[in-house]
Amino acid sequence: MPGIAPDVISHKLTISSAYKLVRQKRRSYDAERYEAMRTEVEKLQTIGFIREATYPVWLANSVMVRKSTGGWRMCQDYTDLNKACPKDSFPLPRIDQLVDATAGHELLSFMDAYSGYNQIFMHPPDSEHTAFITDKGLYCYNVMPFGLKNAGATYQRLVNKIFAGYIGNIMEVYVDDMLVKSRTAEDHLQNLSIMFGILKDYRMRLNPKKCAFGVSSGKFLGFMISQRGIEAKPEKIKAIIDMERPKTTKDIQSLTGRVAALTRFISKATDKCVPFFKALKWGKRDITWTAECDNAFQALKNYMSKAPLLSKPLPGEILYLYLSVSGTAVSSVLIRKPEKAELPIFYVSKALQSAELRYPPLEQLALALVVSARRLRPYFQAHGIKVLTNQPLRQVLQKPEISGRLIKWAIELGEFDIQFVPRPAEKGQAVADFISELTPATVQPTSEAITEKILPDQPGAERLDTSTPVWGLHVDGSANQQGCGAVLVLTTPDGQKIEYALRFDFRTSNNEAEYEALLAGLRLAKSMNAKQIRIRSDSQLIENQVTADFAAKDASMYAYLSTAHQLLRSFQAYEIKQIPRGENSHADALARLASAINDKVGRKVPVEILAQPSTVTSEACAVRYEDTWMSPIYLYLTNGTLPEDKAQARKLRYRSA
Repeated sequence: MPGIAPDVISHKLTISSAYKLVRQKRRSYDAERYEAMRTEVEKLQTIGFIREATYPVWLANSVMVRKSTGGWRMCQDYTDLNKACPKDSFPLPRIDQLVDATAGHELLSFMDAYSGYNQIFMHPPDSEHTAFITDKGLYCYNVMPFGLKNAGATYQRLVNKIFAGYIGNIMEVYVDDMLVKSRTAEDHLQNLSIMFGILKDYRMRLNPKKCAFGVSSGKFLGFMISQRGIEAKPEKIKAIIDMERPKTTKDIQSLTGRVAALTRFISKATDKCVPFFKALKWGKRDITWTAECDNAFQALKNYMSKAPLLSKPLPGEILYLYLSVSGTAVSSVLIRKPEKAELPIFYVSKALQSAELRYPPLEQLALALVVSARRLRPYFQAHGIKVLTNQPLRQVLQKPEISGRLIKWAIELGEFDIQFVPRPAEKGQAVADFISELTPATVQPTSEAITEKILPDQPGAERLDTSTPVWGLHVDGSANQQGCGAVLVLTTPDGQKIEYALRFDFRTSNNEAEYEALLAGLRLAKSMNAKQIRIRSDSQLIENQVTADFAAKDASMYAYLSTAHQLLRSFQAYEIKQIPRGENSHADALARLASAINDKVGRKVPVEILAQPSTVTSEACAVRYEDTWMSPIYLYLTNGTLPEDKAQARKLRYRSA
């Protein structure tokens, strides 16, 4: 009987003595199954895979399973034996990494071992523990049978040993699935020759019906692999497209299971399945199939009919990550950008659970990044990652003191090379679903596009009374590679100019720098008891947002606008107007100096260093005292006060003792 030599490897059971020996009672079958069982036993005994067993201490039943071809397969029920065997923790390769390592090669050869497990011998003392019952007697395996707990780990240990030095180079192996790959067609024969030499030396046999040599694409570990990239297995796509409308809970579970097998290829997979999850919540056998479910079902079929081709990242290549948050899930897509194209590598989606649904929007966006880093850890470790976001995610993770959860996430992400860059205009279909980072369902009122007209207690721009003193304020901000700064020039009613500069210890945009200049000017004018003020700025955005002509479209601008309105309420009247940059040259020049390094400011202009944005305020928690179960005890211990009810008084003295 050919097979792997026992001195190379054999399968040991290592049965724990803490478990009771189990001899299963014989099961009865019909005549057809018994006939198939006898035929299989005779075949296995002829080739030496099994032998008769005498006085076995472990005994399992044989189970006959119908094949897709109509025949019968004989299996053994080793449930009790497997419980008594400790798990072999030998690691299996990550399927995603094997698939990525295979894509992009010109020629491939796919091979499958013939009855792979049966090519490894059992450890002789453990052979009789594999005994099983038939209608003709008791038999046990000389070779490692299918169904044993650690059979897969033993086989993976074998292939790792005999193909050491070639795995990851010209071969990829996952248990009994083997593949030879070549970047060029000229190298393929030589690579096959090496592999066949190893198989011959170790007497390993292949199943020719399941082998394909010298092909440009093929199925490997549930994926279609080619030089172009990675595609979903056509059978899995067809199973979803041809599926009829679900009618029972089991049908929906079958649908979601098929989707779960293809989540790598499905953009926002969880969001696409939300209507199906809702239909499952009631726990009834028959479901209520709504119009929303029907639309989602058809949309899923349409998407799967044009499932994307996934790309393989090159070594050392910078990868890009888009994030998205909806009311029910966080999603992301990892892409690469060769020659200005956007090619997807991996889609990730996770449903929000319990407390995660109540996270603030920015924390949910940070959660999307953490989920992506965990799911795509091999990519994050091997590549630099640029997160494309228009939200202040970097600031949230770099200063996470406000939340212990954010501190934990920041530490977890610290091991990776992650950069945060603004989003460009989306070009490819791969990121079509990720145009919006925060959908309206997840955005709180302070994060939505809000116009100034709905701001509470918005100050009115009363007409200036020229008969009373009017102060003038010119503001400007600047943000460049040298730094960020702002300046204001406050003019008193008698014409004196007060110059004041700001330098920021934090990064800002030009619009944020302009707002910082405005807020500093308003604070200064307020401190000098100004009642009326005329504001001039070369920023069109600030002038139109304050006058409610433009909307504050993100949380940062809204926060600055709210702070500005609070300060403007301190004045009896104000006027704000945009002026050309040339008319604001005094403030503009000082702003550029303030944003430069300190030693370049040669004039005697007071410079204030801002450590944090003006919109960051200290949070206060109002504490209200109420009576608790401890209050009567406290009153009794401090001044001897007791309830009027004698029973309650006696109980209180007992509890206070």
